[in-house]
Formats: sequence, structure tokens, C-alpha cells
Amino acid sequence: MPRTETPAEAPAGPRSAPQGRRRRQRKVVVPLVLTAAITGVAVLGVTRPWERPASGTGKPPVEFGTVAVQRGSLSSGIQIAGTLGYDEPTPVVAAGRGTVTALPSVGTVIEPGGTLYEADGRAVVLMRGSRPLWRDLGPGAGDGPDVEQLKRNLVDLGHADGLGLAVDEKFTKGTETAVKRWQKSLGVKQTGTVALGSVVMLPQVSVRVQQLGVQLGAPLGTGSVMTVSSTGLVALVRPADNQLSRFKPDGKVEVRLSDGGTVTGRVRSLIRGGSGGQGEGDGGGGAGGEQPKTTVTIALDSQRQARKMGPSSVTVTVVGDSVSGALIVPVTALLALDGGGYGVKVVDGTGTRLVEVRLGLIADAQAQISGGVEPGTQVVVPK
Repeated sequence: MPRTETPAEAPAGPRSAPQGRRRRQRKVVVPLVLTAAITGVAVLGVTRPWERPASGTGKPPVEFGTVAVQRGSLSSGIQIAGTLGYDEPTPVVAAGRGTVTALPSVGTVIEPGGTLYEADGRAVVLMRGSRPLWRDLGPGAGDGPDVEQLKRNLVDLGHADGLGLAVDEKFTKGTETAVKRWQKSLGVKQTGTVALGSVVMLPQVSVRVQQLGVQLGAPLGTGSVMTVSSTGLVALVRPADNQLSRFKPDGKVEVRLSDGGTVTGRVRSLIRGGSGGQGEGDGGGGAGGEQPKTTVTIALDSQRQARKMGPSSVTVTVVGDSVSGALIVPVTALLALDGGGYGVKVVDGTGTRLVEVRLGLIADAQAQISGGVEPGTQVVVPK
């Protein structure tokens, strides 16, 4: 898994070296802070690796080698393994009493107006809404948002055609007529009243049965009858804490599917220490009190390719800065100058000379440089 690296801010441009002062050598120090930030190596002090220690110190000299300046591409994007799963998992809790007499198969897609399950041989119908029903709705029912939800569904399902039914919070005579039409379409007694437990309100446009929570013949209670999700797929990743800053709200990502195809997406949500609601959480803390990782949910720009794969593994690439045709050296070749800026030690004949350079993008322990070096130039690095 590639590591996340943060592009360094470009330091001020190079300054012209004073003429006629070849005896004065500019002081340099090893950029150990920069190196440690990128490689994670602990820093115990600052040294000048090109200066050999005085004899008798007991410390072995630091060994050095050289590498050639390369021309190539750098990218600060990161890749994280993730999964493709169905969105918005929602438990379905029965509001009434009775015995479960029919259940759908896992994977069944149910539209509003369709049957979710049966209780005592009667259909429990899916309707769209954000509020669960908590009472019978019929003539004499008080005004309320639950009435408005019901009326909107009756209109959308075509049971209020020609009635001029206003979608408001009042249960009118026209509402009663529309309810009777709906009951007739189900083949049940036309009472004009929607009994509690005969309808389940869910916010999704349509739902897919993800998991069953009861068996046929089980009594209805307060537990979940089933878990449903939307029919859309999302990508889920759980980045490490030091990678979270790369996931910006609505930030662009690329999702590579298990068949090699790619689809673009955007960061929709970031839930710290949660499972993203997908039923795949790490539990309430791992061994030794380890906390669950943060889950990032990515909405896909296109469902067509994703639906061919279904739930599967994916690789998510967070799009970062990139450069091409850049001069690249290992970050360990960089030397921090005491007056600011950076340089590299260049092999010149049988010796070396210090060349000041400008920094560009830093990623994967490589640095983009410019100024005073060419492709193939040998620079000094610690072994």
C-alpha cells in the first residue's frame, strides 16, 4: 500500500552565490526533519554526513553512495483497499403484532406499493417516507405529517387520480376514497382506514432486501424483520488516521473495480470510529482496546459498471498533485542550507560540490528538484 506523502511548500528561489569567494564554503545541515517526516525514522540529532568524525571518537564514519538524477513522474495520490456495497442499510421494524407468514428472498428489489412481507396472511406494504407510522389513519384522524406522507404515496401510486387530492396534513373524504382504492388493489377489505402495521415507511426510492432477521412463523416483536438497503452501490474505505486529511468533503477519487475497470466518485461522508452502517464494523474496539477505524463512504458517479460487479473488493485512489517530466532525487539527497533552502552534493570529477536547488512535489520518499542539475547527474546519498 503506498504511503501518503504531503507536497512540500516550495521554498524561496535560489540566490546567486557570491563571486570570488571560493574559499568560503556555505554551511549545510542534513535535512533530518524532512527525512524523518517522510521516512518515519527517528531523529536523534543533526549531523553533517560529508564530514568524517575526528579519530578517536569511537564512532564509525557514515558511508555514502551516489545515485543519478532521474527524469520522470511523481504523484501524491494514495491508494487504499476498500469494498463495494449497497447504500443506506436500514432495519425494518414491525409496528403491529402477528405472525410472519411470508418473506422475500435476499436480493429482492421492492418498489413503493410492493409487499415487504406478510403478517397473519396480510400484505405489509412499502411506502416512501421519513416518518414511521404510529397510529391508524382514517376518518377522524387528527392532522399530522404522517397523513401528508400517506397522501403523497396515494397520489404517486395513482390511487388519487381524478380526486383533486391536496397533499397536506388533513385526512379528508377524498383521502378515504383513495385509501379504499388502494385496498381494493391489494384485494383486502375496503375500510378506508390504514391500520397500524399494514404499511412500512422508508426513505429510499426503492429497496433491496439485504438480510432477513426472522423466520417464517416467528411472532412479530420489536426486533428487525429484515434489513434493506437502497439499490445503489457505494465504495467504502477505512483509512489510517494519518490519511484522513486526504479525504475532503466532495473530494474526487477514482475507484478501480475487481475486473480492472474504473469509475469516478466523490467523498460523501466520513464517520469516525464507525462501520459506515454497512454491517461490517470492527465491533466495539479491537484487541487491547483498539478503536474501530473511520469509515469513508464514496458515492459513485456511475452505477452501470459497478452493478456488473456487485459487492466486491475495490481499490480507491485519492487524486493528488502530480508532475511529469520532473527531475527526481531521493529525499535523502537533500541538504538543508543554513540560510534557508535546499541543496544537493553533486559529484564533480574526483570531488563533490554543493548545488542549491528548488523543491517541488515530494511523494513516496522522492523529491522534485530544479536548478543546476541535469538528468544523469550523480548526487551523494547515505547508504
